[in-house]
Amino acid sequence: MELSLQKGSRSRILATLLFLTIAIFIGRLFYLQIIKHDEYVRLAEAEQIKPLIIPAKRGEIYAYDSGDIVPLVMNQTVYTLFVDPTTVTEPKKVLEVIREVAGGNLRPKIEDLLDRKDTRYQILGTKLSRQQAELIKKESLSGIGFQAVSQRIYPEGGLAAQTLGFVNDEGAGQYGIEEALDERLVGHDGLLESVTDVSGVPLTIGDKNTKKPAKNGDNIVLTIDRNIQAYAEKALASGIKKLGADEGSVIVMDPQNGDIMAMANVPTYNPKNFTKVKNAALFNNSVISTPYEPGSVMKTFTMAIGIDKGVIKPNSTYNNTDSIRVDDKVIYNLWRGETGTITMQTGLNYSLNTSVVTVAQRLGDGKSITRGARDTMYDYLHDRFKLDQISGIELAGEQPGVIIPPTEVEGNAVRYSNMTFGQGMNLTMIQVASAFCSLINGGTYHQPTVIAGKVTDIGEFREDPAKSSYENVISPSSSAKVHSMIRKARKAFYAGNDTPGYDIGGKTGTSQTLKPGVGYTNDETIATYLGYGGNSVPRYVIMVQASGKDKYLEGGKHALPIFTDISNWLIDYLKLQPKG
Repeated sequence: MELSLQKGSRSRILATLLFLTIAIFIGRLFYLQIIKHDEYVRLAEAEQIKPLIIPAKRGEIYAYDSGDIVPLVMNQTVYTLFVDPTTVTEPKKVLEVIREVAGGNLRPKIEDLLDRKDTRYQILGTKLSRQQAELIKKESLSGIGFQAVSQRIYPEGGLAAQTLGFVNDEGAGQYGIEEALDERLVGHDGLLESVTDVSGVPLTIGDKNTKKPAKNGDNIVLTIDRNIQAYAEKALASGIKKLGADEGSVIVMDPQNGDIMAMANVPTYNPKNFTKVKNAALFNNSVISTPYEPGSVMKTFTMAIGIDKGVIKPNSTYNNTDSIRVDDKVIYNLWRGETGTITMQTGLNYSLNTSVVTVAQRLGDGKSITRGARDTMYDYLHDRFKLDQISGIELAGEQPGVIIPPTEVEGNAVRYSNMTFGQGMNLTMIQVASAFCSLINGGTYHQPTVIAGKVTDIGEFREDPAKSSYENVISPSSSAKVHSMIRKARKAFYAGNDTPGYDIGGKTGTSQTLKPGVGYTNDETIATYLGYGGNSVPRYVIMVQASGKDKYLEGGKHALPIFTDISNWLIDYLKLQPKG
């Protein structure tokens, strides 16, 4: 049966359909513009607003120069040359231009890199100067781009290389200050969120720009004095060459506060060319990273312990027979002939092993190195002088030493007799020199440091907090006696060219080395000299070490002259007034 529409019904249906269509559109628009508004704004901003990193500037490193602050490590902007091979239109011209302008900075076989169409980023060259980059930009080569990067430069060349360290190709500090203080030096990158065009270029319009400023790294000021450092390196290199030795190290400290004024090693390297160094051992700072048996310089510490405990005085006597028995071992003097009744001062002057072993015995029952004597020695060497402990100096690679405690089987009387003259223990130069300062400065141990402070962005110097100090590691009166003994020991041993009118003291050290399967040998020794200089008070401590493969070196003959050279120069440089 056929149905017919009533008059006007078709119009109503069309109107209804139109209304429904409009309602759907309105609903959809409402959904998109109101309900989904925040989501689409977020998506749009994700497409248009790009986070742009504002790189922080790595802190620079400075040293002193007669009280002024001068740079040792600075930053320089260089450029990485890259290419998008898919957009290069004139490959021959590209090759011609960049080879002419930046030939020495280019990677091998750049023509092969240009031919790679499976990538949109290939590095063609690194470390281009601004001038090189500008010359290439003028040619308007399609597909060629530049990225500005920062590299370290060294106004003083290889000065203090092992103290400074370097920054590797990934931008991380390695060795020395660069590694130890990497977090302080690197700073924190900033962030710029900016509306960009289709090419990713930031636009200056709109209110969507937000900026988190970059925080540059600290500009570190070292306690190192560039002039003292330069002279120490020169004197060390010259001395090692004269000796025909292979290696040497020097440390110069201020005994009044623990500041390191110089720290030098031979052989060395230039941080600018760290990638060309074939032997990574050159990166190590032997002053802090190479423990060794320091030898007879330790006799000053043994005398200090005996004086501070009241069991000896400088003029105390003992009967020297050039040998002394400890349990089943007989210990001999290297220097023979000063036999009979002699003073402890004489024993130190001639570096007699019998004198310091006698001190250790008197710390016990007077005849043997008892457990009580060993406990006392360990308390001074480990707890007070901190000789086998990490000093905390702000340099990467510091190693602890080894002093066997008396609680262990190996910490017996024989070992402790050897320790009185610097064998049977392993210590670093930084440990020994820092502890030595307390012997001659009144009895205060200062934690060694290479950090004086920092230079702010506006050029103001701000001093770092003072490092830890420990008073009365020995008493002031004991320090005065030891100070005098060390001065007299140098005068008795050395009649050379010390600058007259000043207080100069020191002690030699010649340590045997241990060879596998052989034991201690005199065929290869390490020469050490440890001393101080000043006027009314000690102004500097210098420790020198020299060694060589199959070389017999003595502290008095081979390390002492390097000490004297630096000491006489320091008196003039520091403008010290002679004693009244």
